[in-house]
Amino acid sequence: MAGIGFDHGLAEIGDGIWAYLQPDGGWGWSNAGLVAGEGRSLLVDTLFDLPLTRAMLESMDAITATRPIETLVNTHANGDHCYGNQLVEGAEIVATEACLEEFSEVPAAALKAMVAADFGDPVVNDYMRAAFGSFDFGGIVATPPTRVFSGRLDLTVGGREVELIDVGPAHTRGDLLVHVPDARAVFTGDILFIHGTPIVWEGPVDNWVRACDLILGLDVEVVVPGHGPVVDKRGAAMVRDYLTFVQREAAQRRDAGMEAADAARDIDLGEFGEWIDSERLVVNVHAVYADLDPAYVRPALPQLASEMAHLARC
Repeated sequence: MAGIGFDHGLAEIGDGIWAYLQPDGGWGWSNAGLVAGEGRSLLVDTLFDLPLTRAMLESMDAITATRPIETLVNTHANGDHCYGNQLVEGAEIVATEACLEEFSEVPAAALKAMVAADFGDPVVNDYMRAAFGSFDFGGIVATPPTRVFSGRLDLTVGGREVELIDVGPAHTRGDLLVHVPDARAVFTGDILFIHGTPIVWEGPVDNWVRACDLILGLDVEVVVPGHGPVVDKRGAAMVRDYLTFVQREAAQRRDAGMEAADAARDIDLGEFGEWIDSERLVVNVHAVYADLDPAYVRPALPQLASEMAHLARC
């Protein structure tokens, strides 16, 4: 978006509203945000570990010294958006009901163990270390939401209206959008990855497409994705186009009798292949197969990691 680069750190994106950006937007390098009102602020997400979150909060000190963070919103339960929650002391933590339900499913200790694990395959070992080895998962105490909702929740932050919109299940079971109408801005969490490949941990894919359409229908000019640079609403169209492309290509190969992993290797991503982490296609093809067949059992995480690691090497 004109005037907003993709540099690491705090970027003012409107009156009393900031994005905290982490290039290159790949595995774990997520974005967050701050909405400041009169005498108080709302934080959108924390980061993947305590040192990163601490540095982010320190970068906001000049703002939050007079407008302390009263509310923390978690856009979903993936660790790169909530592992730093414990550092936002005294704040009410708001998320969807589904986010709370899945909050403890992948504890930080499990990720720490996965980085150190021997998967019996050097390709997978190298892949996991490259993806997650830069993060410090020590000292993290799961700090779940204290207020949950489904559907929609309207908040007031120092006189400013903030709308939380439940759009899950999509990326995860509990995704939400944070819409700030007076700034014509929306924080999308991982409903949007910009120049990075979305990953459908949950689905259905159709629901994620509807979430993109919802963003396109908002009166917004500034869109802060969960990963990648700040954009306008065209970012939602980009992600929707990727998802519908994968739906179509995966369905054709399923109809031809191909296994999901083989289908992922067979699909030519074209322009989408230029996005980082394109090997996530494996997970997304499995998601489409599951959407088409309720009896389909998706592989467990270690198998998905193996399939992604080997596709990344192709």
